[in-house]
Amino acid sequence: MTVNIRHLASSHRFETTVDGFTCELEYTLQGKVMTITHTGVPSEVGGRGIASELVRAAYEVARQEGWKVVPACSYARVWSERHPEYAGLRA
Repeated sequence: MTVNIRHLASSHRFETTVDGFTCELEYTLQGKVMTITHTGVPSEVGGRGIASELVRAAYEVARQEGWKVVPACSYARVWSERHPEYAGLRA
């Protein structure tokens, strides 16, 4: 599934809207370390890979910005373990 993910840098948030439901990833930023604190996808649109795309988008922004990532939320932690291609970005 392809979704249009927006990075709302001033709010430390990534989001997309699918079938009218807002899906989000929230993070904090300390220096050059992004800590992913929450990934949320409403059950009405769950199971479509949306959370995965949100986490991937966060890691890609971190790569572009030269940041390291701490996947503090449980979903982001499991996702990062399943995607070793992003291991070099982990703080």
